[in-house]
Amino acid sequence: MNAPVNGPVNGIAVNRRSFLVASLAGGAALTFEAKLAFAATGTAQPAMLGAFITIAADNTVTILAKNPEIGQGVKTMLPMLIAEELDVAWSQVKIQQADDNGALYGPQFAGGSMTTPLNWLPARQAGAGARAMLVAAAAQQWGVAAESLTTEAGMVKHAASGRAITYAALAPVAAKVAAPDLDKVALKSPKDFRIVGKPMKGVDTAAIVRGEPLFGIDAHPAGMLYAAMVKCPVISGTLKSFDDAAVRKERGVLAVVPITDGEVPAGKHNAVAIVGDSWWRVHKAREKLAVQWDTAAFEGFSTEGYAKQAKALLGAAPTADLFKAGNADAALAKAAKVVTADYDYPFLAHATLEPQNCTALWHEDGTLEFWAPTQDPGTARGDIARIMGIKPEAMTIHMTRIGGGFGRRLMGDFMIMTGQIAKAVPGRPVKLLFDRTDDLRNDYYRPAGWHRMTAGLDAKGAIVAFKDHFVTFGADGKPLRAAEMRATEFPGPVIPDAHFGMSFIPTNLTTGWLRAPTSNAVSFVFQGFLDEVAEAAGLDLPELMRRTLGEPRKFSPEPDDTPFDTGRARGVIDAVCKFAGWTGKPSGTPGKGRGFGFYFSHRGFFAEVVDLTVTDGVIKIDKVWVAGDIGSQVINPLNAEHQMQGAVIDGIAQALVWQPIEQKAGAITAENFGEFPLIRIDSTPAEVAITWVVTDNPPTGLGEPTLPPVIPAIGNAIRAATGKRLRSLPLSLA
Repeated sequence: MNAPVNGPVNGIAVNRRSFLVASLAGGAALTFEAKLAFAATGTAQPAMLGAFITIAADNTVTILAKNPEIGQGVKTMLPMLIAEELDVAWSQVKIQQADDNGALYGPQFAGGSMTTPLNWLPARQAGAGARAMLVAAAAQQWGVAAESLTTEAGMVKHAASGRAITYAALAPVAAKVAAPDLDKVALKSPKDFRIVGKPMKGVDTAAIVRGEPLFGIDAHPAGMLYAAMVKCPVISGTLKSFDDAAVRKERGVLAVVPITDGEVPAGKHNAVAIVGDSWWRVHKAREKLAVQWDTAAFEGFSTEGYAKQAKALLGAAPTADLFKAGNADAALAKAAKVVTADYDYPFLAHATLEPQNCTALWHEDGTLEFWAPTQDPGTARGDIARIMGIKPEAMTIHMTRIGGGFGRRLMGDFMIMTGQIAKAVPGRPVKLLFDRTDDLRNDYYRPAGWHRMTAGLDAKGAIVAFKDHFVTFGADGKPLRAAEMRATEFPGPVIPDAHFGMSFIPTNLTTGWLRAPTSNAVSFVFQGFLDEVAEAAGLDLPELMRRTLGEPRKFSPEPDDTPFDTGRARGVIDAVCKFAGWTGKPSGTPGKGRGFGFYFSHRGFFAEVVDLTVTDGVIKIDKVWVAGDIGSQVINPLNAEHQMQGAVIDGIAQALVWQPIEQKAGAITAENFGEFPLIRIDSTPAEVAITWVVTDNPPTGLGEPTLPPVIPAIGNAIRAATGKRLRSLPLSLA
């Protein structure tokens, strides 16, 4: 997910010029700084205005949405930014999904809640630059000063003479106007926004309700074949040999192809694909494949074994330091009171409702075409090129809508395998489709983790020392992908004597990012433990947080990243407590409990309160209150509300519903939703109430930061309702 670097934008590295490449009628490309071109061949033909905007003869405007759409709303949101500064009416706008082309469109990925911070300025500048050229064209045509002109709803107007002209009519003239300097182009004041900040329905919503074919699984190019795979059941195992004689006799089977997902050494395979004229036929034909795997080196890995290793490691000193300030051990020895507890959480799968799939076509000229529900097409392109030995530019990647990503589709394994299959059946498109067992057993899992937390309090109940020994998965002294933890995890940086240490367990499992990665687990650990510390100090958690946060100050976790701001943290804590009527006192009703949680992640500051009821050991979430600070502007309030509600529900699922992914003898045991159930409507709260804390900070993303606080808030509410402290996920009173 590395973006081209050309200086920070809102603290995020981005190559702004690559975002604003323009296309000419003849197909040539040049950067915006050289010319923002109009490809106009007459008033009857659509005119391209840069890489993202096409103006038709009827003055409708088609705007390309460059990033993958996984339900987070970017297919609507990014065009809103362009349309706002272009100054067209939203009713004039049509939206199309762009193909993957990083050189033309800039970074194209969906992950880390990065779309808003990466595109807030560049997308607006794209629209504003185009508007400036249209105004200049009108000024030239009428012989008036550009400053005397205004724009509205796709028209340029001259109030003094009463003249007006459509954008479509101006396109041929504007093609000859020098492009403006985008760093100096005038942007609208937020008080003048007509589109941004208004609730807009998702561009695909009606089509989804009608069941139109938008998703990767719906792709069906003419002449398409189907593929199913037999993959090594032991992760990291490789193919020894296979006998496909019986398979090839099955009706409809056309090819049997050894393939790799890119996770085993070069030259090795870890799967066999069966290709035919019907997915059901190739799916059933898998039963006839005789295959031998090399798995001996990986059969010793198991979740039971990891737990034993973690217990032993927690009893020893950490093997690596993540964060260290002062002398935590010495401060603990002098503390008036010491609190310690162990917390843990399991491996989790993504279980996207649309299972992994991809369609690819190997053309006779050696080029490769994909139809893929990918969150990160650029990285997949590079991996495919490396593994298949073709040039990155020899691929065309059509990005389909994604039926659930949550980080799973940041990985390109399903595209890598499909590309190899397509090469084996040139000239025919082929779709690889995972069944549910394939999907659950070949995921990139959210890593499990174990924490031993210790805090020291002085006589006044203030935290004077803090330690965390984090046992996670890693190799060569470094955590695996998605097993990391921030060195600035609160409250470490504000405690004079603090130590975060790590120890590592080896594993054969492929790990990966799950929505709000790291934060979805670490929030439970830190906020749950701080609730225990608050109890020991005779305080509620919000008050302990306020006292520990202290005066407004900032801590930067990474260069150019959004710093942890104690003032912004205090802002959302105070807001949600007021919103929910938090008193910090028991409910007075048996089985009723209220819990609080705060977390900073993905540049967003969020605090949440959960009300729940426990009846005969069954936990029911009644209501959730959310206060969020994502900066100065909520671009699409309707979608933002939906994102927050969905994130809260995802957090509830992780806290109460999803079951641990188990591993035995190197292999995952889950087969379907019976072992990994998804949340149902009756487990969701009656209401998720939302309030915003607007601050003078650049707008940031929203797909992830609402999720983490609800998990510890649930655990803390269970404590309030039952007196029991649960320190393992999923939370259960059984």
